[in-house]
Amino acid sequence: MQIEKKIESLGIKLPDLGVWDSNIGTAQKYYGQQYGKMKPFHRSGGLLILSGHVPDLPDGTVLHPGRVGAEVTVEQGYAAARQTGINCLAGIKQAIGDLDKITNLVRTLNFVVCAPGFTDPNLISSGLTDLFAEVFGPEKGIGCRATIGVMSLANNHCYETWMDLEVRS
Repeated sequence: MQIEKKIESLGIKLPDLGVWDSNIGTAQKYYGQQYGKMKPFHRSGGLLILSGHVPDLPDGTVLHPGRVGAEVTVEQGYAAARQTGINCLAGIKQAIGDLDKITNLVRTLNFVVCAPGFTDPNLISSGLTDLFAEVFGPEKGIGCRATIGVMSLANNHCYETWMDLEVRS
């Protein structure tokens, strides 16, 4: 439980995403299922793949809706990516129960809703990357990363990520 102590020391409270019930293919509180039929995660051996996570707050409010470079500032986008990272940590805990089982962040694919002319979506994704480096350290917490500027995301989110991680059995 070292990682959870680290998270607590950073003043972060993980949202409760509920328990995944593989028999009926649903989770009690995984917000992604409101956008269509999907699993919150898939595990294959030592690989954990998270479905899309977004910057929803625990009460369901979208953090900083809109387009970065228009309604959303770079600083707000960074904060949204950080909140998404917190939600990913909760998703990992939902999937494997113990965050200390993470051996490496493999990669993230990040989507940033951008206003026309905004050319720095990479600055937004750093909110998630910086969080994972703080929590897991640079050796385990920094993986491969790609960031794509997009026209829109569901529910007017400004940011979404997919994540792959290596986990111990």
